[in-house]
Amino acid sequence: MSARTNDRPNPDRGYLVPIGGAEEKFRTPKILSRFARICGGKDARIAVIPTASRLAETGPRYETIFTEIGVGEVFTLPFEKRSDCEREDWLAQLESANGVFMTGGNQLRISTTVGGTSVAEMIRERNRTGALHVAGTSAGASIMAEHMIAYGDEGSTPRSDMVTLAPGLGLTQNVIIDQHFRQRDRLGRLLTSLAYNPRPIGIGLDEDTAAFIAPDDTIEVVGSGAITVVDPSEMSFSSMDSAKRNDPVSIVNIRLHVLAEGGTYDITTRRAVAAEEALETN
Repeated sequence: MSARTNDRPNPDRGYLVPIGGAEEKFRTPKILSRFARICGGKDARIAVIPTASRLAETGPRYETIFTEIGVGEVFTLPFEKRSDCEREDWLAQLESANGVFMTGGNQLRISTTVGGTSVAEMIRERNRTGALHVAGTSAGASIMAEHMIAYGDEGSTPRSDMVTLAPGLGLTQNVIIDQHFRQRDRLGRLLTSLAYNPRPIGIGLDEDTAAFIAPDDTIEVVGSGAITVVDPSEMSFSSMDSAKRNDPVSIVNIRLHVLAEGGTYDITTRRAVAAEEALETN
């Protein structure tokens, strides 16, 4: 399939790193270490945003983890109220960062606290220009996209009222992200999300697994699980418009890929390559 003209990547953008939750933090923190290297390692300045979590220790815990990895400077910006997102001192700290890490918790807590504020605008603009790389785990992963899965039901079969979507931070328009994917049986709600409007691709992230989305919109899988990529670009039929409440939804001609570590996916060309396949061709 040829690339859509309005889906062209922004080569100046920073990395986006959605993580499926429950990432390894202590023994071999492969995902967090790689994000730290992208941000500059010992020269990195990473801002931890624990807004999704109600636990006071969440921010300081990630500060410790990133410091032990070797990050030069880590600090927490505990935005708890919308007014916090307009504090000039905290905005100045955010502007000095070259990496942002959003923790897990409740993605609606992030969107209702940060959405539409100077913090959201600064993150979008600085990521767009390449000045800021953004990672997030669990809820912090879901919030990255333009359309966010706010909540939904478990199960593999898509149903008409299985999922509720809400606006995310809008760092990308090209994907819808779900997390804890295999562990919580979330294929149905990702398919339901795409049945409403099959413009973006769906990315389902297993726990301890990340999609490193480069500025050229290529994805590399890192972690102990897999990502499920659902490409609806050639969908020929969806019964979403006629389905009654809780009805199963028919979706025809959907492409699905499962990629383990080292696998890649090009959002623009819609081409998936497994790590083993790449080795065979080299």
